[in-house]
Amino acid sequence: MILENQTSSTDFILLGLFSSSHTSLVFFSSLFIIFILTVTENALLIFLIHRDSCLHSPVYFLLSHLSFMDILHVSNIVLKVITNFLSGTRTISFAGCGFQVFLSLTLLGGECLLLAAMSYDRYVAICHPLRYAMLMSDSVSVLLATGSWLVGILNSIVHTAYVLHFPFCEPRVIDHYFCEIPALLKLSCVDTSHYEQGVDVSGIIFLLIPFSMISVSYVKIFHTVLQTKSSEARRKSFSTCSFHMVVVVMYYGPFIFTYMRPKSYHTPGQDKFLAMFYTILTPSLNPVIYSFRNKDVLKAMKNILKSNFHHKN
Repeated sequence: MILENQTSSTDFILLGLFSSSHTSLVFFSSLFIIFILTVTENALLIFLIHRDSCLHSPVYFLLSHLSFMDILHVSNIVLKVITNFLSGTRTISFAGCGFQVFLSLTLLGGECLLLAAMSYDRYVAICHPLRYAMLMSDSVSVLLATGSWLVGILNSIVHTAYVLHFPFCEPRVIDHYFCEIPALLKLSCVDTSHYEQGVDVSGIIFLLIPFSMISVSYVKIFHTVLQTKSSEARRKSFSTCSFHMVVVVMYYGPFIFTYMRPKSYHTPGQDKFLAMFYTILTPSLNPVIYSFRNKDVLKAMKNILKSNFHHKN
C-alpha cells in the first residue's frame, strides 16, 4: 500500500540499490564519492584534450567523446539514485523513465561502437604506423565518433518507443536502481518474446561484433609487440593493452550477460550487480586506464599547472 500511495497511475517505483538502513548510508556515501570522481576525472580529461595542442590527435579526440558519454551516462543514472535517496522517495515518472531508457541506450550503444573505434585506432598505430596518418585522419576520426553517436541514437529511439508501448501491470515496481529494459520487460502484461528477439539482434550488432573486433585488434597488437626487439617496449605495450582489455571485459561481459539472456533467467539482485559494472565502475575507470597512465596526458596536465602558476605570479 505504501508503494502504491507514492505514485500516480503512470509513475514507476524504483526499489533502488539500498534500503533505508544504516548500511545504506555507507553505500550511498561510496556511490556519491564515485560519482563526483567520475565526473571530475572525465571533465578534466576533456579540458586537457581541448586545451593542449599536443593532444589534438585522433586517439584523444575519440577519448574526449568517451569521457563525454561517461559523464552523461553516470549523471543520467546516479543522479536519480542520489536525489531519490536524499528525498526519501522512490518514484520516477513515465516520461522520466522513458528519457532514462533513451539516454542510457544511446550512450551504452554509442560507447560500445566507440570502444571498437578506439581499438582500431590502437591497432593502426601499432601494427601500421607508417599508414596511420592516412587510415586515421581527422575526417576518419570524426566519422567514427559521429557514427557511434548516430547509430546509438537510432537504436535507442526504436527500443525506447517499443518498450514504452507495452502495457505495464500494477503496481509498477521496478526492482532496479534505474529504468533498464530487462527490468521493464518483467512488468509487461503481454508476451514480449518477439521483442526480446529484436534485443538479441541489437546485442549482436552492439555487443558481440564490437567485442570480437576489439579482441581481434588486441590479438594482432600483441602479435606485433612480440616481434619488437626492445624488452622495455614490449613490457609497456603489454601493460597498457592488458589494462585496456580488463576494462573492456568489465564493460562488455556484464552487458552481454544482462541483455542477451531470456527474461525468465533474470534475477533483480544479479541484474543490479552486473549493471553496476557498465553504469558506474567502468565510467570511473576509463579516464585512469586510457589516459591518466599516459605520459602525454600527464605532460599536458603539468603544462597547464605550470602556465597557471606563472600566470598568477
